[in-house]
Amino acid sequence: MKYSGIGGQAVIEGIMMQNGNDYAIAVRKPDGDIEVKKDTYVSITRKHKFLGLPFIRGIFSFIDSMVVGMRALTWSCSFFEDDEEAQPSRFEAWLDKVFGEKLEGILMSVVMVFSFVMAIGIFMVLPLLIARFCKSFIHSETVMAILEGVIRIVIFIAYIKLVSRMEDIKRTFMYHGSEHKCINCIEHGLELTVDNVRASSKEHKRCGTSFIMIVMIISILFFMVIRVDTIWLRIVSRIVLIPVIAGVSYEFLRFAGRHDSKLVNILSRPGMWMQGLTTTEPDDSMIEVAIAAVETVFDWRNYLDETFPGWKENSAGIQGGGTGGACDEKKHKGAAGHDHAAAAMAGNGETE
Repeated sequence: MKYSGIGGQAVIEGIMMQNGNDYAIAVRKPDGDIEVKKDTYVSITRKHKFLGLPFIRGIFSFIDSMVVGMRALTWSCSFFEDDEEAQPSRFEAWLDKVFGEKLEGILMSVVMVFSFVMAIGIFMVLPLLIARFCKSFIHSETVMAILEGVIRIVIFIAYIKLVSRMEDIKRTFMYHGSEHKCINCIEHGLELTVDNVRASSKEHKRCGTSFIMIVMIISILFFMVIRVDTIWLRIVSRIVLIPVIAGVSYEFLRFAGRHDSKLVNILSRPGMWMQGLTTTEPDDSMIEVAIAAVETVFDWRNYLDETFPGWKENSAGIQGGGTGGACDEKKHKGAAGHDHAAAAMAGNGETE
């Protein structure tokens, strides 16, 4: 695997791919055509050099990924509105009158803040409160920290399992798989074709799902060491330390995305196991959408020329051998592993 610097995330019936400041959203419209939009976003860490320092850049890169992700999601949703002719409610009309063109940005900010607060409550505070029920018969602070972390992981798995029952989410997870497969295809020196992408792995070390898993594991290590007496101080510590934990997790994910050693692959394995919940094998039409997004923001041919000299000859040899351009999936399962904090590091030219 050779690092490419591109990343992205799945949206409604489509894919967002990001390369540096450029990102592209490709969506399969209801009529079957693929619509592609290209735009730019300069990350906070590039505008302010201090915020791009190690262990600081993680939380701001995550904010960048949320901003770009919400933009992409909003645009993809615009193709699937239930009733475009429906009259807006009085409240909607009032909001539009008061805020005008700023309304979309304000709503986006409100949704992001609400989502962040809910995530803190569900995945950081709730596990602590549940674990306290066991305090009467578990007297070891270390065991309590481990229990809290396990509860946090169980809640996350249950949440993913619950939302994955929705049909739209199932298809989004399929698009998520196509995003990973496209990046794995390129980063293993293969021509970006539907056949090669289909045979590539749907796991990747730079995935946002892996980031979340790393955050939960590192939080266990932090809270085994940092101990306070009262429940309120414990809650405050969980909230205050989020940027620190996110910063450390980001640095590990960034390092893992650039290295392919056995140790890195072993340490990345829990996150890649978790990707089994958020990625599903896509169909060829989804792969075509992912390829369209990649080609809009990334010159993969030039990348292969520089990183994998002779790739054209290898591709010709594969096709001549009657494999239809497909790669050996077993080889890629072990070496590869990729929403999306994902596009966070891509926005900084670092990861997916």
